[in-house]
Amino acid sequence: MPPLRRLSAAEQVAEHLRDELDRGRWHGTMPGVIQLAAELAASRKTLEAALHQLEAEGRLAAHGPGRKRSIMFPGKAVLARQALHIGILLHESFLDRDRHILELQHALEAAGHSILFARKSQSELKSDLRRIRDDVGKIPADAWVVVAGSRPVLEWFAAQTTPSLALFGRRLGLPIAASGPDKVPAYAAATRELIRLGHRRIVLLCRRLRRLPEPGRIESAFLAELAAAGIRVSDYNLPDWDETIAGFHARLVSLFKLSPPTALIVDEPPLFAATQQFLAERNLRVPAHVSLVCTDADTSFLWCHTPISHIGWDSRPVIRRVVRWAAAVSKGRTDLRQTLFPAHFVRGGSIGPVPLGERLKS
Repeated sequence: MPPLRRLSAAEQVAEHLRDELDRGRWHGTMPGVIQLAAELAASRKTLEAALHQLEAEGRLAAHGPGRKRSIMFPGKAVLARQALHIGILLHESFLDRDRHILELQHALEAAGHSILFARKSQSELKSDLRRIRDDVGKIPADAWVVVAGSRPVLEWFAAQTTPSLALFGRRLGLPIAASGPDKVPAYAAATRELIRLGHRRIVLLCRRLRRLPEPGRIESAFLAELAAAGIRVSDYNLPDWDETIAGFHARLVSLFKLSPPTALIVDEPPLFAATQQFLAERNLRVPAHVSLVCTDADTSFLWCHTPISHIGWDSRPVIRRVVRWAAAVSKGRTDLRQTLFPAHFVRGGSIGPVPLGERLKS
């Protein structure tokens, strides 16, 4: 399997243009560089590099400076494509029906495919592989998109003859297509910023599939930053908790009993909101008493007077990758590429210096 890598800006633009060509958007000739650059909010240099890639693939033919490129096989990909019934297996129903999943559903439907959601999510099935297999087997899907799958779940999907794609999840090293943001550099940057502000008791609250059987790439990067700063790493920094509402609340209660964290990095906006409520009920102010970082952006953050520190990423190239995978599957091609797209740490007003009392203790 090809190694995991991040696409350059030119490769992302080329991928988008391939999608548009496959849909038959343009006929005869391509629009000019200036028009495409304005439409895609990309530089002319990036557009030129992307178009050169398509020329090298034989999709386009150049005719010299100032002349438009010819489309070499108009409509061929569209004619060869068949509509698919694509199943989507969510990790948790009430969390995963967010804007990213809705955007993905709409993009796949716009490409002519039908979407079938599994009857129950992985969490509702207690991550029991036997129950997941049985539930998935009841859905007449030609291909599957697995959202935030655990390692055992993705191993099973990778071994099946039905094509599948991992959207997020523990997919590294498996023969399965994948798409998602590369959050490792962003997590590292957020952790370094908290350490720079004087924080030593930093806790990352994330899903069990990210912690077990061993920490994932993202969580390992977080722990490595703590260790590099001379902070003794233990289960305190990456605690286990029962994945229920009561289990999450119980973990927060236990964290703030003896050695309360001065900074929390919380996975997923719904868990972040629950953490905010927990702190408010105990009159713990953000960031005066506790600094908070969310591992994703959320539209609700736009309504916050104090900007929320978070990890941001553009969902559009992630979704385009899934649509391209579906196009390949519909034409009988095997596509096992695992593609990550850039993510970045956005500092907001929800983090600040460690409280003076904590600085004096350390």
